[in-house]
Amino acid sequence: MLEPQLKFVSCPGAAGAPRGATPHDGSHRMAYWEWNATGDPQHPHVVVCVHGLSRQGRDFDVLARALAPHARVVCPDVVGRGRSDWLQDPQGYAVPLYVADMMALLAQLQARARVETLDWVGTSMGGLIGMGLCGQPGLPLPLPVRRLVLNDVGPAIQWQALQRIGQYLGQPVCFQSLEQAAEALRLLSLSFGPHSPEEWLALSRPMVVPADPAAPAAGLVMHYDPAIAVPFRSMTQEGAQQSEAVLWALYEHIQAETLLLRGAESDLLSSSTAQAMTRRGPRARVVEFAGVGHAPTLVAAAQVQTVTDFLLRSE
Repeated sequence: MLEPQLKFVSCPGAAGAPRGATPHDGSHRMAYWEWNATGDPQHPHVVVCVHGLSRQGRDFDVLARALAPHARVVCPDVVGRGRSDWLQDPQGYAVPLYVADMMALLAQLQARARVETLDWVGTSMGGLIGMGLCGQPGLPLPLPVRRLVLNDVGPAIQWQALQRIGQYLGQPVCFQSLEQAAEALRLLSLSFGPHSPEEWLALSRPMVVPADPAAPAAGLVMHYDPAIAVPFRSMTQEGAQQSEAVLWALYEHIQAETLLLRGAESDLLSSSTAQAMTRRGPRARVVEFAGVGHAPTLVAAAQVQTVTDFLLRSE
């Protein structure tokens, strides 16, 4: 079975380090997983897939395997998650820094092999990062994003959903086995929709890491910096409303052809916001998935097919 290569990019602007290590001076490393089954290591079509708030790049394994025969697929672990560094200052865990990190990633990809077609798939937080990149025409990107997939996220985010996420984000928890961790994550993520036991185990495996690599009996913990919750918990409803105006302004400037995916039962992206997004900015096309809330995992065949059809359709 096709597996990705793990690579890294150095990102300036905030000090970070691997968990428990001494921070780098003024920079941090972001890990990314690169998939390529095209037969051309310098294939000019790149699809960047960016995960949600507490997830990591291996969320996209199923979608990446479907796209890899046609493009280089790059799935970063946003800083503080997965194999990426943890920041010294948790206030850096915010979309502006994430956008800057993605610009560093795109610059490195372009320097190593010329990118001629660039597409973006963003789930939840990854979609907000995509909006930040696509909605600021003056950013020095190697080239504009051609097609943008926003997975269950838009400029208006329901406050109740943010409160729900805040109840578990960053909470200290230790699991005695992968199976126990998978079951706990399943209960937290019922809104992701139905998955087979094998699918859910595959989604859960990269989400945990040994609490102490030198002591396997110490159990497993979440594979992210608990401090990502610090700026999230400082958010107020008033602040969220102010951010909404900024996000709508970004959305209005997006030039990329845009596909909006929505879980029909989503508590984060309302139906009315989704419909407004079809009339404003890039006038997104909306596809809803029944029996799914926030957010579709892009594992189910119908979800994968929807995204691949959009990204691989000829001009």
